[in-house]
Amino acid sequence: MRNQSGLQHKFSWTLYAFILLVVAPLLTLLAAGQAAASRESQVPKPPGQNPNGMHIYIWAGLKSHFPGQHDYPQFLADWSKLLTERGAVVDGALHAPSAADLEHTDVVVIYKGDAGYLSDAEKSVLEDYVKRGGGLVSLHDSLCGPDPAYFATLVGGGKKHGEVNYTLGAPIPYTVADPADPIMKGMSNFTIYDEAFYSMTWAHDPGIHALATTVIPGTPSAGAHKGEVVPQIWTYEHTEAGGSPARAFVWMQGHEYANFDNYQIQQMLLRGIAWAAHQPVDTLVDYVPPPSPRSQAGAPR
Repeated sequence: MRNQSGLQHKFSWTLYAFILLVVAPLLTLLAAGQAAASRESQVPKPPGQNPNGMHIYIWAGLKSHFPGQHDYPQFLADWSKLLTERGAVVDGALHAPSAADLEHTDVVVIYKGDAGYLSDAEKSVLEDYVKRGGGLVSLHDSLCGPDPAYFATLVGGGKKHGEVNYTLGAPIPYTVADPADPIMKGMSNFTIYDEAFYSMTWAHDPGIHALATTVIPGTPSAGAHKGEVVPQIWTYEHTEAGGSPARAFVWMQGHEYANFDNYQIQQMLLRGIAWAAHQPVDTLVDYVPPPSPRSQAGAPR
């Protein structure tokens, strides 16, 4: 009887320890998760926001270069507002997205210097995202880094950091290479003052689909590359082994921040973003927001 009583006592303490160390923390986590979900469901949505829009993550960076150039933080501010007004659900930061950031993201828009500098952990997050079909949009020198061949596997092309492979500021004449592509709807041959890149590393099998090219102008940095015809706007479609089809859209200008306000360019970017997200290309361009609460008498504020 004494041994049986001892065994029962030992079992009781073992069960108590199991509940204390395993069951109680699990119940606490479950309750916390339910509370967070409840709080999230109670948070009022911003008036006019489209809760069912495509999810866009803007990966920006710190300001660099001269005033009016490479204004990555301003892009995050301006385009998070612009895209929200056009029906998107927008998130973003001045650092690379985490796996949690990308869990429900349809397309990542990258506008930062040298995004090709990635840690192994950041590479893994992006690769997993692309493998499941996540879209990428690369603007200006986002495709610059230490390993252009690697970045080309993500967006179709890469530029080597530290090499002279840029024109600096110059007139950049566009020739639309595929006017039938829906992204280029309304896009004509015209010239902007910006910066063009050459000596690119390109993806192969598949390669890029050029939407617009430029003739490299004769700037001091261009040297013998003057007159070369180089793609500056393109799309890239590929499928990782065992994955889903992924899309990338690239615009290599954006050195001069004012060019984001150019009507043709802005419309092209909106279509390119939607295309990369596997959405109809005019989703953002044609979005009609719901009536403003101010226009609805008695609407809750």
